[in-house]
Amino acid sequence: MEIRPVRYDHPDAVRLDEEVQREYVRRYGDGDLTRLEPEMFVPPLGLYLIAYEDGVPLATGGWRVQEDTAEGYASGDAEIKRMFVVPHARGRGLARRILATLEADARAAGRTRMVLETGTEQPEALSLYASSGYAMVEKFGYYRTYESSRCMGKPLVGAE
Repeated sequence: MEIRPVRYDHPDAVRLDEEVQREYVRRYGDGDLTRLEPEMFVPPLGLYLIAYEDGVPLATGGWRVQEDTAEGYASGDAEIKRMFVVPHARGRGLARRILATLEADARAAGRTRMVLETGTEQPEALSLYASSGYAMVEKFGYYRTYESSRCMGKPLVGAE
């Protein structure tokens, strides 16, 4: 297993993003409408990762700087986006490995809190984040007014 940084517009990232969008449609009836641009994941403003096995992309995840207080973010926030593992590779700890790498990178970039938004139709994501030290926080971002939205956060300062 190899976890590599890639651009968000890398062909493998685009293909996996299309797959995660289909997953969102299946679970919520629509894809994620949050605006994302490749430049949002370029260090030191963020990072995008893909986990490969034998050259096959199996999982993704990224973080981006987020400080838009009008949408409920706090100064120093890093936001997790596009955590996804292809169905046949689930249960192998790939998401947890990507999450830990993203947290370490955001911490090294000087971010003080990691935040994420997921939803009620993703119980496995809620479980992963809770077991990784995330707790519910005040809602933020595009989906902050949606009943199904769940926002979580974890301090990065003092957490190694």
